[in-house]
Amino acid sequence: MKDVRIAMVGFGTIGRGFAGVLLEKRAFLARRHGLRLKVVAIAEYDGSVIDERGIDLNRVLKAPLDHCRGWSELRSQDVLRSVGADIALELTPGNIKTGEPGLSHILSALDAGMHVVTSNKSPLAVAYQRIMRRAALRGREVRFEATVGGAIPLINLYQKTLQINEIRNIYGILNGTTNFILSKMEEESVDFSIALREAQELGYAETDCSYDVDGIDTAVKVVILSNAIMGRNVSLRDVNVTGIREINSETIELAKKHGSAIRLVGDVGRLEVSPRLIPMQHPLNIAGALNAVMLETDVAGSITITGAGAGPRETASSILSDVIDLSVGSL
Repeated sequence: MKDVRIAMVGFGTIGRGFAGVLLEKRAFLARRHGLRLKVVAIAEYDGSVIDERGIDLNRVLKAPLDHCRGWSELRSQDVLRSVGADIALELTPGNIKTGEPGLSHILSALDAGMHVVTSNKSPLAVAYQRIMRRAALRGREVRFEATVGGAIPLINLYQKTLQINEIRNIYGILNGTTNFILSKMEEESVDFSIALREAQELGYAETDCSYDVDGIDTAVKVVILSNAIMGRNVSLRDVNVTGIREINSETIELAKKHGSAIRLVGDVGRLEVSPRLIPMQHPLNIAGALNAVMLETDVAGSITITGAGAGPRETASSILSDVIDLSVGSL
């Protein structure tokens, strides 16, 4: 049995989702891969829990972190420098302008000799090349399947199954919140404000919805896919972004009369995010809070992947996949 020590930075919705799925899958990981994944540190903004023998995840999921054994006021950077983990999980929210605090966490973890798995889009959108250079310098890897498409295995699909292919373009619906709003407007003939309010009530949209409806979240994912899959060196300022605030019920009805739906599409090849007319029978005409991505390749042709683009359990699926891959292949 191979022991793999994990340090988690961030224990919000995504971190807790990962911990819950890890508990569920421990027997499977031991049986299928011979792995025993031990979380030895969990760092939050106000302190951390450290247990070299492995933190009791059942306990930390039931009680406030600062009530658990091993709690101290040791901050994340000190935890990463002092805990000898094999893999660091960077699961904090990020600032899209600076990439912090995730960028510093990722660099510190690499400098401490850890591989990194992250669900945090901001550091990769701001400093992808810098992160990858540091990883190469330290002989470590950074995995980030969870940053684009939630549970959809988009990056790993390219790196493993489609590795002989030239990727000519990637485009699709990369934000479930906007897709829920637009499909709700279409199905129930309601205006933007009503569909947005329901998205907020259901938890798909935050009170401040600008990150989603103004197309910024989709643009960040376009940047990540452009750099990671198409080999470019672009940033958010290179993407032409138009959100969905100007879409109204009249626009939706006009599109329907012409046999189309309106969806917010991120186009990696064009470095563009914009509402587009999608034919009703097109693979990208999906409803609800789903994501759908199309890859145009030279050998495999056109491939469409559809699935849950967000959610703690769905995102945990991608995080754990990256952790397993590193544990089996790189440790």
